[in-house]
Amino acid sequence: MLVADNSARISKFADIDESTRGTKIRVGANSVIDSFVRIKCAGGTDDVVIGEHCFINSGTVIYSGNGVRMGDHVLIAANCTLAPVNHACRDRNQLIVEQRFSPSKGGIVIEDDVWIGAGSVVLDGAILRRGAVVGACALVRGELESYGIYAGNPLKKIGERT
Repeated sequence: MLVADNSARISKFADIDESTRGTKIRVGANSVIDSFVRIKCAGGTDDVVIGEHCFINSGTVIYSGNGVRMGDHVLIAANCTLAPVNHACRDRNQLIVEQRFSPSKGGIVIEDDVWIGAGSVVLDGAILRRGAVVGACALVRGELESYGIYAGNPLKKIGERT
C-alpha cells in the first residue's frame, strides 16, 4: 500500500508495486520519486519508509525485503539499488530458487542528510549514519560513520565532511 504525503511528487513513470503481503510504502512531505524509479515489494514483508525532502533519481530500484528506513533530506543518485534481502544458496543439493531467502540482517537504515552516488548498491544490514556520503558505483555493507565520505569497491573511508 502506497501512502504518500500530498506534497510528495511521484512521477507517473515511476513503477511502485502493490504489495500482496501487506508491505507499506510511505513517502514523506516534499520528497520526489523521479521517472523510472522502481519500488518492488519482494523478498520479505517489511516496509519502505522514505522521509521528508528526499530525492530518488531515475533508474533506482528499491526492494522492500527486510525493510528500508530512510530519514530526511536523503539524496539518491541515478541507477542505485537498495536490496535489503539475501538469497539462500548454501545447499548445493537444492536449487537456489528453492532455498528462498536467508534470515534478515536488519534491513537498510539511511539516516538524515545522506547522499548516495550514482550506480551504488546498498545491501541488507547496511546502516548509513547521518551525513554520510557514498561515492558512485560503491557497494555498501555494514555501518558507515556519521559525516564520513566513502568510495570505491571495496568501500573505504576517504574523508569526512567538516
